[in-house]
Amino acid sequence: MRMELSKREIKDLKDREFPEDINFKPIGIIHTPFKTLKGIPIQFSLSDAKGEIEIFPNYLPALKDLEGFSHIYCLYFFDLVKLPVPLQSKPFLDDEMRGIFAIRTPFRPNPIGLSILKIETIKGNKILVSNVDILDSTPILDIKPYISDFDNQKTDKNGWIEGKYRKMTS
Repeated sequence: MRMELSKREIKDLKDREFPEDINFKPIGIIHTPFKTLKGIPIQFSLSDAKGEIEIFPNYLPALKDLEGFSHIYCLYFFDLVKLPVPLQSKPFLDDEMRGIFAIRTPFRPNPIGLSILKIETIKGNKILVSNVDILDSTPILDIKPYISDFDNQKTDKNGWIEGKYRKMTS
């Protein structure tokens, strides 16, 4: 069965205007063992830490059927980042200045984070997760199921990071 976008409630395309400002409301908050920035794994794939995503009550119906997935994309807001940010920075794994769109720094024009987290269990409005690389009390913007048939892409280029991968924390 195909989803028919034309039957969804969206604004009319002929009335589309480019937004000057975009605002989001958090859907929840994550509780993690990382109370300071020191010691946070630099990527979710390098983390053994567990955490708990607390979904706010008005979003509880959105958790329906999520237990059928093993992993989620978790989008969150780096609320401690002071804007504006420089557009080049030195990443953890290199000594050279790189464009921020070529690194995974939290210091971005739109400080949005993305992690793939393993679902351990869901209890009420709480999603217990592992592979956490997120500071405690970070606002959660969205959750999407990770679907390996769609999301697992083989790559043939890894840019400047090729050969520099190692387990690190901040």
